[in-house]
Amino acid sequence: MIEDLRTLVEVESPSRDLVALAASAKTVAAVIESRLGGEAVLVGSEAGPHVHWSGGGDPRVLILGHHDTVFPLGTLARRPFRVEDGRATGPGVFDMLGGLVQAVHGLAALDDLSGVEILVTADEEVGSGSSRALIEERALACGAVLVFEGAADGGGLKTGRKGCGTFRVSIAGRASHAGLEPAAGVNALVEAAHQVLDIAALGRPEIGTTVTPTVAAAGTLDNVVPAEATVVVDVRVESAEEKERIEAAFAALAPHLGEARITVEGAVGRPPMPESASVELFAVARKLRPGIEGVAVGGGSDGNFTAALGVPTLDGLGAVGGGAHADHEYVVVDAMAGRANLVTGLVNAIRGV
Repeated sequence: MIEDLRTLVEVESPSRDLVALAASAKTVAAVIESRLGGEAVLVGSEAGPHVHWSGGGDPRVLILGHHDTVFPLGTLARRPFRVEDGRATGPGVFDMLGGLVQAVHGLAALDDLSGVEILVTADEEVGSGSSRALIEERALACGAVLVFEGAADGGGLKTGRKGCGTFRVSIAGRASHAGLEPAAGVNALVEAAHQVLDIAALGRPEIGTTVTPTVAAAGTLDNVVPAEATVVVDVRVESAEEKERIEAAFAALAPHLGEARITVEGAVGRPPMPESASVELFAVARKLRPGIEGVAVGGGSDGNFTAALGVPTLDGLGAVGGGAHADHEYVVVDAMAGRANLVTGLVNAIRGV
């Protein structure tokens, strides 16, 4: 397992880098084929190749993951794969290459692989725009989904996720000389300030809705009234009703300055993953591993899409560790075999073995 993890980590795979992702997909396919046999098919897309493997027979369970990472090329040289003091480190080791390795080795312990499919996508970290239709197709065909994103703190499984999305609010004003004719302009920065306050007020944290302005830009020179401004907003919701409310509220944003114009792009692209979607599969996991915890988390995954279809979905089955998207990202080595064994038991239980 450690050597397979090293193999995957040492092929860098930043999202949107099509050359790197092509090499990564081939490596993922080779690891799957070496451990499970059969053929791992590369499914081309504008975001890079996805990897699909089937054990044959009637589909019963989908193993879902991704091979793209958030780290740019060159990160490996600065932070190479290492195993020290019981931890494996390196770019993408926790999110989510460790989970892929555990899934493959858990399946390798099965005498019969019929009914099992694996889908490893190339664009999860950037919204899954090219893979969503394929994910949904295979989830509906299989009827149960196991997602191998990293475990929750302490090794817990992820039984619920918020829906999440990004909105970009663009403001058009009118430039003028800031000293000679400030009143002749329409200050897009001032309008943006009004919009930031209006947008932030949309949040309802008491019911799990967070609306967070994260990036803003405006202006060109210090003596020019800004003609343009943009505000980027991160949104997280726990219910379909809140998704609809937030999207409607962004569509209804109105300018405070008479001649300013507002354009809104974006949506809550990942629907919420309600905890009800994981009840059945989590109960199976608790029988196999008494005491394992289940938690709802704020981040999204491709499991949001499958759960929204009504397909039973259990997430957080990946590596035990931490530091996702950070330089201190790590996997607890001693937990890897146990997590792989959990895969074996879950798949057998889903197939009624």
